[in-house]
Amino acid sequence: MKLVIVTGMSGAGKSTALKMLEDAGYFCVDNLPVQLVPKLGELLIVPGTEINKIALGMDIRSGQGIDDLEQSLEALDRMKIKYEVLFLEASDEVLIKRYKETRRSHPLAGGGRVDEGIRKEREKLAFLKKRADYLVDTSRMLTRELRAELHKIFVENKDYKNLYITVLSFGFKYGLPSDADLVFDVRFLPNPYYIDELRPKSGLDPEVRDYVMSSDTARQFLDKLTDMIRFLIPNYVSEGKTQLVIAIGCTGGKHRSVTLAGALYGELAREEQDYGIKIEHRDIGKGKIAAENAEKRSRDRYVIFRQSERGAGESVSQSQALQACGARRNHRHVRGVERGGGLSVLPCALGKYCRREKMLYIDRKNL
Repeated sequence: MKLVIVTGMSGAGKSTALKMLEDAGYFCVDNLPVQLVPKLGELLIVPGTEINKIALGMDIRSGQGIDDLEQSLEALDRMKIKYEVLFLEASDEVLIKRYKETRRSHPLAGGGRVDEGIRKEREKLAFLKKRADYLVDTSRMLTRELRAELHKIFVENKDYKNLYITVLSFGFKYGLPSDADLVFDVRFLPNPYYIDELRPKSGLDPEVRDYVMSSDTARQFLDKLTDMIRFLIPNYVSEGKTQLVIAIGCTGGKHRSVTLAGALYGELAREEQDYGIKIEHRDIGKGKIAAENAEKRSRDRYVIFRQSERGAGESVSQSQALQACGARRNHRHVRGVERGGGLSVLPCALGKYCRREKMLYIDRKNL
């Protein structure tokens, strides 16, 4: 006979957990009155009972009865009925966001603020969290990821150390991840951005991965980083940590950080581990969006002279493009080099000339 008590913070995923356990063959009872828990235990020890796996959903909805749950659990201990406590946790910020998305009020908030209801709930459930056999933090988990972790625990019967690891790539230009535990800067590695054929690609493409990892420095860094993370994981587990976010950043979060995050995830995921792990790429698409927006703004402001307008395959220099647009000789003077919309451009008196695209952008106000 197996008895699992599913509890935790409201909004942390108890309904998902109960549905998964029901699919796994558990007889699930949600929000059973606390006073009936010992009675249910008596039924379980009756010889010949057909039910051998039960999951009880217990949370703050039990009202004042939640205060009596500790006595009910002690009664099960006296009857020598073995049970396990699954406690689902999430950060205050994530819980508040989930409540706002569903437009529900917190059971303990009354007419007040959600964060005050969460604070009261944490106080009331503190004793259950201390009793938890499995403490799962769902702050960064998708529903399918939570189901996968619970499947490992209750179906595959794997040893679970209550730690879930997220390997996260990001771009420093978009800010540090607020929830990162460990941050590593890989901007010292060769940058594929300056290779024309690699610039539009990302660290998910094999060409970019091969370019970054062809560096001896990159391979040594990966070896040393993997070794350090392997050392830290059991120490974090013994300290009671439930979430570990490893953030790896480069300038834009598209090439180097994505490559190293993928390599680290591959090293950790292929091992026989008793912790959960996933990978996220926070800023991988932001550069493309920014470039598209910048290009749109340029096209709204500038009249564009393209190389193709002078003839297919014909090379067009800056001076030729300016002359074709009727510019006088003194307009060809280059005052410096700047970057705009992710493109290398040369400013001139009339507008700007993109060397890579062989395009001249003439400012409308100069026409």
